[in-house]
Amino acid sequence: MRRLLTPLLTALSLAGCQTPDEALTTNSDPVAINGATAGAIAGDMASRLTEQIGPAGTTTIKMDKDTSDYAGALEAALKGWGYTVIVDGKAAKDQKPVELAWSIDSFGGQVLARLTTPSIALARAYTPTTAGATHASPLSIMQRN
Repeated sequence: MRRLLTPLLTALSLAGCQTPDEALTTNSDPVAINGATAGAIAGDMASRLTEQIGPAGTTTIKMDKDTSDYAGALEAALKGWGYTVIVDGKAAKDQKPVELAWSIDSFGGQVLARLTTPSIALARAYTPTTAGATHASPLSIMQRN
């Protein structure tokens, strides 16, 4: 009993020493990025997505319609890679498009870009610059079964 009591008391005393990190939050602020930054981020994320989802000639991508600079840049980048992009929600009967969701969030002067399909999720942090953006983190890839 004494052998069990000592580690238990040690663990309980150390648990009270944890302090919260005020820099981390669970919410993010919506971010408006300019055209050059949106284009640089969308171009990089689109190129990384193409490595994961299959050939352009046989894959159609469906996105929600959005008027933001990033949505337009992402659509253009995917079309530039040869993908058919549907934004009006109307796919042909013989098409089974890959649904693509995206998000842009800011934190600490950086921008976090995410692309998500039913089978994969990509994320990367960027630092906005006057000429566009540079990546500030490695690419995160999560594959779903």
